[in-house]
Amino acid sequence: MRADAERNLTAVLRAGARLLAEDPSTSMAAIATAAGVDRTTVHRRFATREALLGAVFQAKLDSAQRVLDEARLTEAPVPVALHRYLEGIILVSREWAVDIRRMMQKDPAARARRRREGARVDSFIRRAIDEGYLRADTDAAWARAVLDELVNTIAHQFPAVEPPQAADLVAATFLSGFGAT
Repeated sequence: MRADAERNLTAVLRAGARLLAEDPSTSMAAIATAAGVDRTTVHRRFATREALLGAVFQAKLDSAQRVLDEARLTEAPVPVALHRYLEGIILVSREWAVDIRRMMQKDPAARARRRREGARVDSFIRRAIDEGYLRADTDAAWARAVLDELVNTIAHQFPAVEPPQAADLVAATFLSGFGAT
């Protein structure tokens, strides 16, 4: 893909993510305007709003997968991996604000991919418990739900907090709330 076409696609996906998160009925024309391209550019690539939304969801899943890979959840020390994960996933949550649950209802392949990615975080939480970073009596599912809500809260209710500081806040809250000491 040419560099300008790649830039246009990225602009359309980001604008689509932002606008569709705010209003799922946003028109393709409004998305094109926000992306700085003409409407035919968007329609040439995406026949429908649902097709664009599917591409936005895939971009969000791709970004989340990169975060999981770069966090090194199985190799890095737990506090380091947690901070890497948080810093990255907070940014992904902000950049791709669309609610992934909508896609999970419609796309079995995306649902399976999301489950696989979620299992990596679940394993990491179990690792944190096993290594003594979280209390031994911590319910891993509850800890995961709390972690997800902390990420969502910092990402969307405190957008001015930069990702490194946001990761610090979430990690401190998470480890203090479930911490072993």
